[in-house]
Amino acid sequence: MYLVAAHSWQKDEDEVAQALANSMDILIFEARQKISNGGPTVLRSYADRSQADELATRLAQVGIPVLIVDPAATRRRQPFQVSRFRFEAQFLQLESASGEQRDLDYNTIDLLLAAIGSSELKETTVTVTERRFSLGKTLLAGGLPMSKKVKRDKSQLVSSRDETVWLYAGGAAPAVFNRATLNFDGLADALLLTRNLNFTHLKNELRRLAPQAVYDDRLLRRASVVRLLGSTLDPERDLDLAFEIVSHSLLPNP
Repeated sequence: MYLVAAHSWQKDEDEVAQALANSMDILIFEARQKISNGGPTVLRSYADRSQADELATRLAQVGIPVLIVDPAATRRRQPFQVSRFRFEAQFLQLESASGEQRDLDYNTIDLLLAAIGSSELKETTVTVTERRFSLGKTLLAGGLPMSKKVKRDKSQLVSSRDETVWLYAGGAAPAVFNRATLNFDGLADALLLTRNLNFTHLKNELRRLAPQAVYDDRLLRRASVVRLLGSTLDPERDLDLAFEIVSHSLLPNP
């Protein structure tokens, strides 16, 4: 599958919508819906790369910047999952859960993407109250059907989601900071009382030490993810594709 996404258009929204409608043979109303988030936005998916290239060419000819994303290739590029970090004077020191280390010069950081990105299913038990037929109450009521409240425990899977920041620097694989799993001991004397406070401090320090980096938090809002990915992609399962699309639309040389 290949995704065709439009981004960074400079034309008036009405002009863009009309160009999309003509190029994709869709109604103007549908075209307006596709660009309602301001971009980037997935326009269409194809099994054949040549079809994706053909649409991209048509849109480029009418002045709408596009990119083609291959989900399979995206998922083969594994990001660097950060377990520990430390702010040094000239560089950011990172370590993964497996002990792999990476040093990043602050000047090489190009982009910081914040999102609600971590998700896992946990089993939990909840108490459910139901009403059931009561023979005893029915007999006492002279045959009028009566019910009683019955409580029971029920197991269910609950999705746990948390904030994440993806850091892009110099064309390397993005470094991913998951609030739920990060070890903050590298903050040393700057360590704060709660995980939330420490994660906020991390984001603020990254922005302070790398002022040239673009910061984007649109993926913190699920509605933005849904509008970006469109109706054919799942905002939970395909969130990595949202990162790929937004980063390509913001980086000068992705």
